[in-house]
Amino acid sequence: MTGIICVDKQENMTSFSAVARARRITGEKKAGHAGTLDPMATGVLPVLFGGATRFMEFLPVQDKGYRAHIRLGLTTDTLDTTGTVLTRSEPHVTREQLEQALCGFRGAILQVPPMYSALSKNGVRLYELARRGEEVERPARPVTVYRLELMAFDEQAQEFEIDVFCSKGTYIRSLADDIGRALGCGAAMSALRRSYAAGFFLEDCVTLDALAAFRQDGALSQCIIPLERALGTYPSLTVTEAQAVRFANGGALDAGSLGLLESCLAFFGTELRNSHRVSLLLVQKRFRDTITPLSVLPCQSP
Repeated sequence: MTGIICVDKQENMTSFSAVARARRITGEKKAGHAGTLDPMATGVLPVLFGGATRFMEFLPVQDKGYRAHIRLGLTTDTLDTTGTVLTRSEPHVTREQLEQALCGFRGAILQVPPMYSALSKNGVRLYELARRGEEVERPARPVTVYRLELMAFDEQAQEFEIDVFCSKGTYIRSLADDIGRALGCGAAMSALRRSYAAGFFLEDCVTLDALAAFRQDGALSQCIIPLERALGTYPSLTVTEAQAVRFANGGALDAGSLGLLESCLAFFGTELRNSHRVSLLLVQKRFRDTITPLSVLPCQSP
C-alpha cells in the first residue's frame, strides 16, 4: 500500500502509538507520521505508508493550524496542565488586556522551546534532561505566527481559546506560557487540537476506531489519500516513455530540452505521452543544465 491516511489522533496517546495501531490495522509494515503531536493533543496526524514514506522530507506544506485552550493563573514544568504545578494565582485579566497581549505574538517572533520537547542538547533529548530535573539553556528560535485569534474568553474562569496558524517548529505550549508572562499572571495550555498539517484538514481525517471499521468492512481504500495530493503544489513534468525509464533508473535529463529555465526547480509527476501515469517522481535541478531524481516510487499500472 502506498498513500496517506490522515488520523484524527485521540487524547492520551503518543504519535508513535497512533502510527503503530494504524500499521496493525492496515497490515502495512512501513509507516511514518508527519509532525509529532503531544499525548494530550488531538487532531490531524498524517501517516504515510509504504513507498510514500520516502517522500516525507519533501512534503511542501510545513505550516500548522491549532485550536488551543489556555488557563490563566497557572504555570507548570511542562507548560501544560499535565505537568507539575509551579505557581498558582487568581488573576483578573480583562478581555481587552488579553487581546492586547496577543498582539505581541503575531508575525515573526522568537520563541524558546520547552524543556519537555523532543529537541536535543549534546545528543540528549530535552525531555530526558527535564525528567532528570535538569534544565539547560535553549536558544530562542525564529518562528512565524501567521494568525492568532481569540475565539473565546471566560473572564470568570480566566480561561480562553485561541486559533493559531503558524510555521513549523512553533510550540503552542510555549506560546501559552509566553502569553501568561506578558500578562504577568502565568498561563498553561489545557487542551490542544491540531486542525491542519501537511496540507490536510480535520475533514480529511479518520479516527483509529473508524479506520478499523473500514478495514473490517473491506473499505480501507476509502481512507487512503493519494500521495499526489500532498505533493500537489509542485508543478508536474511530462516526459517521453524513454525519458521516464532513464529518470526512474536515476539518470539525468537535459533541463533545456524539457524547457526548464528556472534557477530552482522541484517537480512531481511523470507521465507517458499517452498520459498514462507510470510513476511518481520528485526531482530538482542538480546542475545548471540537468535534473536528476531525488526519490522515485515504483511504477503504477496505467
